[in-house]
Amino acid sequence: MAAEKKYDVTALGELLIDFTESGLSPQGNKLLEVNPGGAPCNVLAMLTKAGRKTAFIGKVGNDMFGRMLKARTEEQGIDMSALMMDDEIKTTLAFVEKLPNGDRDFSFYRKPGADIMLTKDEVIAHRDVIEGAKIFHFGTLSMTDEGVEAATIEAVRIAKESGCIISFDPNLRPPLWESEEKAKEKIAWGLSQCDVLKISDNEITFMTGETDLDKGIHKIIDEYKIPLVFATFGPDGSKAYCGGIEVFEDGFKNPATIETTGAGDTFCASALHHVLKYGLAMNEAQLKELLTFANAAASLVTTRKGALCVMPILEEVLNYAKEAGRPVE
Repeated sequence: MAAEKKYDVTALGELLIDFTESGLSPQGNKLLEVNPGGAPCNVLAMLTKAGRKTAFIGKVGNDMFGRMLKARTEEQGIDMSALMMDDEIKTTLAFVEKLPNGDRDFSFYRKPGADIMLTKDEVIAHRDVIEGAKIFHFGTLSMTDEGVEAATIEAVRIAKESGCIISFDPNLRPPLWESEEKAKEKIAWGLSQCDVLKISDNEITFMTGETDLDKGIHKIIDEYKIPLVFATFGPDGSKAYCGGIEVFEDGFKNPATIETTGAGDTFCASALHHVLKYGLAMNEAQLKELLTFANAAASLVTTRKGALCVMPILEEVLNYAKEAGRPVE
């Protein structure tokens, strides 16, 4: 990876408000906490905690929430010079409900939301933020609508032209798609573009129809020839696939877990931190180190409310893994 690059990772996509449950009022009504969120910036926040230089391309509303998001992301050390503020369309909002089984249900206020108003021309105007990165990261929520999809396609084109490693996380949110077929089509496009894939168990089944997750991943690898793939299985751990090498690591089950928002993004960022350290072709020991670290970091963030502003620093992750009897060198 070229030493002259200004950024380690640039990401494009949604930056929004996550309203998360925070107890009950004296009247018995749910209290909701305003948390900065959006998968791409969650990833960047963890990377900055790991000492990496990051930048973001996206759009928020020029409203109280958009201004808050700009301030809080800048506090994390993310370069937000390519964040645009929309004077007409409000910041996207997501309401996160914790279900009895521990899963989450999302209700989005995004028809429209400022993040989907990002245009191809705006990406071109900020192309230096992409060209200056070693890794370009994106997901599918910036492809749910025609205009922002064109912006995403242009960003990936610029990234490839600039020699960036392309990282992709589908981050499937079914309520935001007009149909499952459309979601599958756009995820398939992302799979066809990336060098690094982070994909969760439900997304593997969604894309392949396989409940045998290992079989499903091999279908994806065989079809799209992705050099480095990470499959996550929630608290049950994760697996890496790299050049014929396969490594599985158990998750860190923490009784202090309160919510899982941001766990996958924390894992993804931890994986990219190690890609920057070792490159795309890793050996078994390096993959084991990566998975142990990423699983530990993801477990830690589940003990905290929110995600973007509460990512752990490297020392916290290393100490947590060591205390669990699984030290990372």
